Amino acid sequence: MDLSEAGHAFVTGGASGIGLGIVDAMRRRGLRVTVADIDAQALETVVAARGDSVRAAVLDTRDRAGWARAKAEAESAFGPVDVLVNNAGIAPNGREFADMDPESFDRILAINLVGVANGVFAFAADMRGRGRGHIVNTSSQAGLTASVPGVGAYAVAKFGVTALTEGLRQEMAPHGVGVSLLCPGYVATNLAESTRKVGGEIRDYAGAMPPSKVTPDDVGEMVAAGIEGDAAVIVTHTKVWRSMEPRLAAIRAACDLRDTAA
Repeated sequence: MDLSEAGHAFVTGGASGIGLGIVDAMRRRGLRVTVADIDAQALETVVAARGDSVRAAVLDTRDRAGWARAKAEAESAFGPVDVLVNNAGIAPNGREFADMDPESFDRILAINLVGVANGVFAFAADMRGRGRGHIVNTSSQAGLTASVPGVGAYAVAKFGVTALTEGLRQEMAPHGVGVSLLCPGYVATNLAESTRKVGGEIRDYAGAMPPSKVTPDDVGEMVAAGIEGDAAVIVTHTKVWRSMEPRLAAIRAACDLRDTAA
């Protein structure tokens, strides 16, 4: 999608971190942006610093009625949404499946997976009807390979986002609507604080994640480029393929074994 021809972007989790990086990338390309977030105070700060090109929408992405209200208000103010970025999410809880509180599991899936689906439910049909638009769903490197202990529930949600997005891309392509899967690696944000605000527990990252030079603004620019190039997948870090190789090799071996036995 040519962003110079787009008018309105709607970004969830947009008041901080990667979401805010995407908001600013859209603004730099001349779009007006509805910044949706559960944190009303953070939204107030973001909007005050960016003027009339942005507006705030307090939104818990688990709330389908809230999505309907936010959509109606956003499009009344800025017109039809051309770019939807389903970015809101919370952090891994650090629990192995055998030790996990089911309530924590449910919360991670509700926000990281169902919240993304709710955004699709709210906007996809209208984009299809207009024959234009682009949807970006934020998954994770953990949505490509579940290789790190303690992120199991998070990986389940992010693998779900990966599947949702791949299916949605096939469905929307004939109607002129692009769909991209964003798979960030570790980016320094306030995700831990955001997770605690919704009652979530977080994984202890001390020593677990290597330093990253990739910033939220960098990711915002990658997303903008991905939209304009109709990228199926957007990765933000190097050596992602290497981390996927053991999983893919096991799948290939299983397929080769069955093909040989046939």
